[in-house]
Amino acid sequence: MCATVFPEVPTGAVTSEPPRGRGAARLAVLGDPIAHSKSPQLQLAAYRQLGVDWEYWRWQIPAGGLRERLENRGQGWRGVSVTAPLKAEALAFAQTADPLAELTGAANTLVFETLDPAAPAHAANTDVAGIVAAFGGLGLAGGHVDVLGAGGTAVSAVAAAAQMGAQQVRVFARRPDAAAELAAELGPKLAGVQLRAADLASWQPDDAAAVIDTIPGGCPVRPDLQATDAPLLSAAYDPWPTELARVWAGRVIPGTEMLLQQAVVQVRLFSGRAIDEPLPNESAIVQEMRVALDNSAS
Repeated sequence: MCATVFPEVPTGAVTSEPPRGRGAARLAVLGDPIAHSKSPQLQLAAYRQLGVDWEYWRWQIPAGGLRERLENRGQGWRGVSVTAPLKAEALAFAQTADPLAELTGAANTLVFETLDPAAPAHAANTDVAGIVAAFGGLGLAGGHVDVLGAGGTAVSAVAAAAQMGAQQVRVFARRPDAAAELAAELGPKLAGVQLRAADLASWQPDDAAAVIDTIPGGCPVRPDLQATDAPLLSAAYDPWPTELARVWAGRVIPGTEMLLQQAVVQVRLFSGRAIDEPLPNESAIVQEMRVALDNSAS
């Protein structure tokens, strides 16, 4: 019996539809820029453990281009991971969506019903689960969380803070109007959570129970910033460490941990499982994914 030959991690990104190789199904991470993404290392490590020869590519698609590319895709696509600036487009493209994708207005995962090019897509948001898992069971009952930034990841961060039990979330952004818009849109949907918006230039962590930095490249550091011992999750991971992570006094959770945890949930969905249905021997799969992530940084 011949041993299964698994696809290699692709080098760089492609700007047109990735070719169909010998793999039984195709997957990719979509975004712009995307060449830095570590998603192929993570996902392919999981599929090797699961014993499936699926391909996983980096597919660079600029803003506004998702629908055209996916409507004209070829045979063999199982699903796609989605990052900036395409998460809202992914949700709009899908025929159905999970509650978190609808709540946040963003999808980082599309799962196609079959491998046929005309198969409908289901949208999911695994970023929220990834953030919650990255904090390792941190409880925030009665506390408040500071979210830095007001983009798509910030919306997921607010939803994650609500899931962890935060009573108040303060959203700080370079454009206070963007923070105010996020708070106005999401606030009525989160019962029991008070959302406040403010200018990033005024941010001090004060008594925050946790801080989530979603700013691309990381939040800049002012000379008067008083870092606390609250845990800090930085969504950024390239380059690492961020300026804020370098000066932070408490525990720092790198963006790679969020990336890993949300990818585990994506693998569940891509392999036909429910979002909360563990993979077989999931702890071993997570360990292999972590090793692949560590090796990619060396």
